[in-house]
Amino acid sequence: MRILIDATPLLLRSAGVKNYTYYWIQSLWEQAGNDRISTLPALKRLGPLNHERSILGPARTHIHLARVYLANVAPALPVLRWTLPAADVFHVSNQIRNPPRNIRLTATLYDMTTRLMPELHTAANLRADESLAKNVFRRAAGLIAISENTKQDAVRLLGLDARRVEVIYPGVPEVYFSARPTPAERPYVLFVGMIEPRKNVDTLLDAWQQFRLRDEFDLVIAGSRGWAADKTLARLASQPPGVRYLGYVSEDELPGLTAGAAAFVYPSLYEGFGIPVAQAMAAGVPVITSNTSCLPEIAGDGALLVDPRSPSEIRAALEKLLTSQELRRKLGESARERAQHYRWENSARKSLEFFRRLG
Repeated sequence: MRILIDATPLLLRSAGVKNYTYYWIQSLWEQAGNDRISTLPALKRLGPLNHERSILGPARTHIHLARVYLANVAPALPVLRWTLPAADVFHVSNQIRNPPRNIRLTATLYDMTTRLMPELHTAANLRADESLAKNVFRRAAGLIAISENTKQDAVRLLGLDARRVEVIYPGVPEVYFSARPTPAERPYVLFVGMIEPRKNVDTLLDAWQQFRLRDEFDLVIAGSRGWAADKTLARLASQPPGVRYLGYVSEDELPGLTAGAAAFVYPSLYEGFGIPVAQAMAAGVPVITSNTSCLPEIAGDGALLVDPRSPSEIRAALEKLLTSQELRRKLGESARERAQHYRWENSARKSLEFFRRLG
C-alpha cells in the first residue's frame, strides 16, 4: 500500500504536533514492511528534531510552504494535485485546508480547543480550524484520534460518525524509558510546555507562591514562547523566588532534565494527549496534572489529579507529594507501568492496520 504523509509541520515552529509528526513518521518507516511510506515534502530521512526550526534548509522549506499557502488561498488552482506523488491514501496535516479531491484522505484529530476554548486562540487559528473541519475532517475516509477524550469531543462538536474515528495513542521516544537524571544543585519540580494561555503557567506560579517548601525545591519551567505570553514571560523574567525559567530545552537535553525531577507538574487547561506527561511517566517521575480533558485518561493511576484553575489544589498536591518519599516512589512506579501503553512501535503498527483497512 502507498501511504503519503503530510510532513508540513516538520517545517514549522511547533511543539506537540511537530513532535507527533516526527516520531510517527520515523516509526511508520521502521514498521512499514511491504507498505510504502512517503512524505510531502519528500524526505529520505529525518534530521534532528528542533521545535524552533525547520528540519529542511531554507530553500526547500520556503518552496514547500509557498506551495501549501497557494493551495490554501486558491483552491481553484489544483497545486497539490499537480505535484503529489502517486498514493492510495493521503494523510493530511492541520496545515492543509484544501486537499486534492482525487485521493482518499485521512487525518489526525489532536484536540478540540478552538471549539471548547476559543478565547485561548487567535482569530486566524479559529478560521483555520473551521476550514480544516469542513474540508478535511468531514471528507476523510477515516480519522485517527490521539485519545478517547479527543474522539468523543470531535464526534460531539463536529458531528462526525464515531465509526470513522479510531483512537491510536502516540508514543514516547524510547530514550525516556531509560533516561538518567541530569545532575542538579537542588531538587526541583519540573514543568515542560510552550508558554501560552492554555498551559496555565500563571496559575502554577500562583500555587508556587503558596508552597511552603520553596526553600527545599526549585520550580523549573522549560518551554519556548507561545502566543499571548508577554505577561507570563515578564513574570518569569522577574525571577520569582525558587523559580528557574530555562526557555527552550533541546530534545537531547529534555530526557535527563525530566528524569532528574522530584515531581512533574502539568496543570494544563486542556490537552489532546499531553506528551510531556507521558514522557515524565516513562521516566518514572511522579506527576501532578489536571483532572480535565484527556489527562486522567492518559495518566491513569500514575498521577495526582487537580483542578487546574485552583492554585490551592495544586499547592496541596505538591506538598502531599514532596513530603512523602513513599508516595513519590509508588506513584513513579505506577507512572512507568502506565507509560508502557505509549510506545511508538505500537502506535505505528496500529496506524498501518488503520490504513490497510481503508485500502
